[in-house]
Amino acid sequence: MLLKQISRLVLLIVVGSYCVNLSAASLRDPTLPGAGASITNTATVSVNKSLTLNSVLIKQDGSLAVINNEIFKQGQRVQGVKIVHIGKDTVSLADGRKLTMFKTITEIKGQ
Repeated sequence: MLLKQISRLVLLIVVGSYCVNLSAASLRDPTLPGAGASITNTATVSVNKSLTLNSVLIKQDGSLAVINNEIFKQGQRVQGVKIVHIGKDTVSLADGRKLTMFKTITEIKGQ
């Protein structure tokens, strides 16, 4: 009698887990795009990001600027625009824009 009850319980567990697996397999992944969505190649999409001057390094043999977390020398191009001057806390671009570093809170308080 006990063996019969155990085998029924095992059978019930096996059938129940199989049914759960079947219903889970038929669910749609919510992270997939909906019907009619198109896939674009990210290499062909150009995004005009704003430029942020992160830091400047002044050396005897030339200055370096870190813009959008990338290192540039004077004369190089960032987003297609030539860097014409790297100053103490500014970078001038050929299109007339001037990038300026933000002062940190401790620099402002100390003045």
